Amino acid sequence: MKNIAGYKFIELTEVEDLQTLLLQQCQSIDLKGTILLSSEGINITLAGTEENVAAFQAYLKADPRFEDITFRESHSKMQPFKFMRVKLKKEIITMGKPEIRPEVSRAPAISPQDLKQWLDENKDFTLLDTRNDYEVRFGTFRGAEHFQLKDFGEFPERATDLENIKPIVMFCTGGIRCEKAGLALLNQGYQEVYQLEGGILNYFSEVGGDHYDGECFVFDQRISVDTDLQETGTIQCITCQGPVKTGQTACCIAS
Repeated sequence: MKNIAGYKFIELTEVEDLQTLLLQQCQSIDLKGTILLSSEGINITLAGTEENVAAFQAYLKADPRFEDITFRESHSKMQPFKFMRVKLKKEIITMGKPEIRPEVSRAPAISPQDLKQWLDENKDFTLLDTRNDYEVRFGTFRGAEHFQLKDFGEFPERATDLENIKPIVMFCTGGIRCEKAGLALLNQGYQEVYQLEGGILNYFSEVGGDHYDGECFVFDQRISVDTDLQETGTIQCITCQGPVKTGQTACCIAS
């Protein structure tokens, strides 16, 4: 199975009609996964055969609103989703800050190649993981800071104590959370803020696993992938949502 993930912040209208069209298209070519729609944009996570995924991408590219969406790709032996859903949401990534509008502007991006070079050179900057705490426990970049978030909506209030004299490079799974986190930091007066283009998954795809320890949690039945973007076999604790290695009965926190 081919897995794709992509998003675009763009002002959308008539989202109910778009919901119907996208659902019909995905069902007609046997794709499964989730598409989120709101007035601020679209967030896509789907899986299917190579041929059917290519057909969906061609369908989407024919729409001028979505022709420039970049997809992060990986593969799995089995279909990682049970259903096909197209959901209408108030926000495609929930922060609860209407003044944060990534469809209008964004923080500058840093490529995986440039981030690796900064890390190779031991450049003095703050590396910030914007994900939830249980995701961080699956794996993260060495030396990265995080706020032990239980929910992404906590980010603006927790991000007030960062050192403002260093550049800040943020990252998340696929980049979408950093679109809002970056603007939140800029609005709070931080001077030099960057977001990792395409997130951890794009870093793995472009430069491999250098400077990263562990796995990357993904939001489907694969649970997590390694630095080669392959399913790891790790399962998720039902108590704390952290990682449970094969052969264990619970994670260290739950036990």
